[in-house]
Amino acid sequence: MRALLELLRLFLTPRASLIAENVALRQQLATLKRDVSRPRLRRRDRLFWVFLLRIWPGWRDSLVIIKPSTVVRWHRHGWRLFWRMKSRKHGRPLIPRRVITLIHRMSEENPLWGAPRIQAELRLLGIAIAESTVAKYMVTRIRPGRGQRWHTFLRNHARQIVACDLLVVPTLTFRRLFVFVVLDHERRRILHIGVTTNPTAVWLAAQIRSAFVRPEDRPRFLLRDRDGAYGRIFDEAVEAMGIRTLRTTPRSPWQNAYVERVIGSIRRECLNHVIVLSQAGLRAILAEYVVYYNAGRAHQGLAGERPISRPRRTRGRIVAMPMLGGLHHVYDRAA
Repeated sequence: MRALLELLRLFLTPRASLIAENVALRQQLATLKRDVSRPRLRRRDRLFWVFLLRIWPGWRDSLVIIKPSTVVRWHRHGWRLFWRMKSRKHGRPLIPRRVITLIHRMSEENPLWGAPRIQAELRLLGIAIAESTVAKYMVTRIRPGRGQRWHTFLRNHARQIVACDLLVVPTLTFRRLFVFVVLDHERRRILHIGVTTNPTAVWLAAQIRSAFVRPEDRPRFLLRDRDGAYGRIFDEAVEAMGIRTLRTTPRSPWQNAYVERVIGSIRRECLNHVIVLSQAGLRAILAEYVVYYNAGRAHQGLAGERPISRPRRTRGRIVAMPMLGGLHHVYDRAA
């Protein structure tokens, strides 16, 4: 508004006064340009020069503090902003963030699905979207080969897999006791625990036979590490039971993660808080812990459930049953 008033004043001022004022202003601008290398212009200053560019052919001759190319760049930028605002109502509609997240989730959860399949599933959910858009927001896989993940494969075969491992427990008299653990992958249930001072292959073979007495309880695969204590006798006993042995890679405990996690739980929740006096004492402690682990302890890997499930009671007084001398408690409602 102020600039327009200045233009109106210039049209009404005599020519001689305008020439004198123009010379004075140019002198001041020359001084300003000599002292200030780059003056700071506001948005309304830029709009003034863009407006003057469109109505006055001689605007280039009066520029001192800025370059003509700068004004032209301002004009082009304003032109782009104008058409951007004008085309918002008529351009391609934006994809909602929830739809993008859903496409990402579907492609991640279903590695065998392509863009047409995901588009069809979205159409059944009432979401109309182009196949090219689905392909744009799908998860990019490093390996293009189709196939299921290891997590899916293990989950589909969990009921057919058991794992075993050994852990060492020191006693009060600095002796070493060895604990043999057999774990069910499907429900993370401890199937068998044995304690000995000398884990020979004959003793380990007897323990695996005790864990699977009935033929219908025998799994298809037995996952173990490459410990030299197992030996040929153990492998022959497992093979005679119709079980296939799967050996992990050397120095790769993460390949037998479930039983490694169980051994860690046994140490953290039980053995680190007791002093083992004898082999019989350790066997009694572990037997009580197995009861707590299978029937009383909530497992994160089972969504808070127990390996041996029991009916939930919503009525009755809540009672606490101490386990391992009060080290842990199992809570339930009295009938």
